[in-house]
Amino acid sequence: MKNIGEGPYYLAQGGEVALFEHAARHCLPVLVKGPTGCGKTRFIQYMAHRLSRELYTVACHDDLTAADLVGRHLISGDGTFWQDGPLTRSVREGAICYLDEVIEARKDTTVVLHPLADDRRILPLERTGEMLEAGENFMLVVSYNPGYQNILKGMKPSTRQRFVGISLDYPAPDIEAQVVETEGQVDKLLARRIVDLGQALRRLEQHDLEEAASTRLLIYAARLISSGLDPMQACQACMVEPLTDDVKTADALRQIIDIHFGHT
Repeated sequence: MKNIGEGPYYLAQGGEVALFEHAARHCLPVLVKGPTGCGKTRFIQYMAHRLSRELYTVACHDDLTAADLVGRHLISGDGTFWQDGPLTRSVREGAICYLDEVIEARKDTTVVLHPLADDRRILPLERTGEMLEAGENFMLVVSYNPGYQNILKGMKPSTRQRFVGISLDYPAPDIEAQVVETEGQVDKLLARRIVDLGQALRRLEQHDLEEAASTRLLIYAARLISSGLDPMQACQACMVEPLTDDVKTADALRQIIDIHFGHT
């Protein structure tokens, strides 16, 4: 997916913008860590626009192969032809290649990144005999959720140590309220109430939920409320159903929602 049009909305949490810019200046690859829905992808989109670079995004998964990244020969009526994958296109065009949730990809697939993520900055295309050298505008960026890491799914140390690391988290309440207000198209008071609810739900995260209520879900709730949906129903749809299937846990979440919006 290419980054086109106006720049995306993003509020910095700390020094991540300056750090990314310095890494880009030195042609260093970047690893962005953070929980689901905290703004990792939006941050990368924002930085691509800020740096005036094209952005190719790859959603990683278990079946992702090296050919999916690099490219493959295809057959047409005129014979076979080579089709670049998103990684190869990024190298050729001097774009940012963003691998979202990179630990979901097989380890033998991510090894193809190694020569691009060190001082060599090359991409060997064995099937075409090419040796592509990355220009100064090419940048490799990967992300993952540390909460999903385990022995079977994690980046190899030999891969991790090729990257500059940036850690993101859910924004501080004041920043998150601004994000919800702008992205959810609600007023300041309602945005703050939604964020306060999100904060309360997150305090249950370590005890009852596999994941916390993300900033993304808070924005979804705000958008539904702004269009006239009952706040209780909106919060149920955005901050209970996506987070749990357990009846007792869902009831506990609804009780917290009722405290914040039951008397609206």
